[in-house]
Amino acid sequence: MADIKVPVFSESVSEGTLLTWHKKPGEAVKRGELLAEIETDKVVLEVTAQQDGVLQSIAKNEGDTVLSEEVLGTMGEGDAAAPAPAAQDQASGPVASETTAGGTAQQPDSTGTQPAAQSGERREDLSPAVRKIVEEKGLDVSQVPATGPKNNITKADAMGASAPAPAAQPAPQAAKSAVVLPSGPRPEERVPMTRIRARIAERLKEVQNTAALLTTFNEVNMQPTMELRKKYQDQFVKKHGVKLGFMSLFVRAATEALKAFPMVNASVDGKDVIYHGYYDIGIAVASERGLVVPILRDTDNMSLADIEKQIAEFATRARAGKLTMEDMSGGTFSITNGGTFGSMMSTPIINAPQSAILGMHNIIERPIAQNGQVVIAPMMYLAVSYDHRLIDGKEAVQFLVMIKNLLEDPARMLLDL
Repeated sequence: MADIKVPVFSESVSEGTLLTWHKKPGEAVKRGELLAEIETDKVVLEVTAQQDGVLQSIAKNEGDTVLSEEVLGTMGEGDAAAPAPAAQDQASGPVASETTAGGTAQQPDSTGTQPAAQSGERREDLSPAVRKIVEEKGLDVSQVPATGPKNNITKADAMGASAPAPAAQPAPQAAKSAVVLPSGPRPEERVPMTRIRARIAERLKEVQNTAALLTTFNEVNMQPTMELRKKYQDQFVKKHGVKLGFMSLFVRAATEALKAFPMVNASVDGKDVIYHGYYDIGIAVASERGLVVPILRDTDNMSLADIEKQIAEFATRARAGKLTMEDMSGGTFSITNGGTFGSMMSTPIINAPQSAILGMHNIIERPIAQNGQVVIAPMMYLAVSYDHRLIDGKEAVQFLVMIKNLLEDPARMLLDL
């Protein structure tokens, strides 16, 4: 018999809630398979099987509060049932090694790349760790060069592979509520907040109570940036395997502006000001469990392609609830794009302990005065909310104007002028 334990929480997390059991007592389990999910106030953690066997008992039920390393249930010895043909991708590969509670496994590697096989030939041989990477990155396994024994894809192969370029997305539709109310003339339903939603509410209210929030606005003519994307999009996709979006250009512009205005990249700690000599930008991503802000590290050293790939990976993992605490820890500045959902203008709230956040909005064709003439141009309103305790209005306004100028003449930032 072996205990199934809650993963070790980080120092900032004291407890969690058992969300879901994916196996039932008496059900056969293979090593690396997902047993349960635990929601903390930051992320959802996976509990995976450490061995082949049978789930013997459950000590905690869905909805129960759990502590770090607390026993959730027990595993016993037994033969794991052979996977059905439609679910063969759940089988562990022949070269899988020990898997941790977080689902990470180390794969032996070998030299010599073997030809890619058909999608169905190797997917059943993926180890749990490799399968997780393949699913998170949206990889086509038939296009991943294999270097492992018997033409198996190793963890290193999967980590080094690029996801196919995403298909064009349709225009966003109005979101529909997932709440199902009971029938009746005046229905109501009371449900507890999720831990993540409660933490979001707590942090936002804390910022409003402690920071001196102020927002400055401007507008940017997106025509030059749109023309740049259109001119080089095909070449960009062909070379990098990912589309050139607006967000990477905004990240680049924000990084250059942060270099010029280091106070915007600083933070308040009590009566001290901490100046950061690096640029870690958080990108707000909507997920089913609420807004999350994974961090792009050292954006001054990232190419536009690197930024686009990392953002796409974050979005995929956010939708699947696979972001880790490390993904969302730290950050010196944030960007949020309400325009994705049709927002024309907003006042974003800073992500403490950061001191500022940039808000992007939707692009609308509007008449503007240009060289003494009225012309129609694709315009976007920009907003920067900032902590007035640290950042003066002059700095905030000039910071936003620099972002505007760089986007209206993108060659300047790409040529480092």
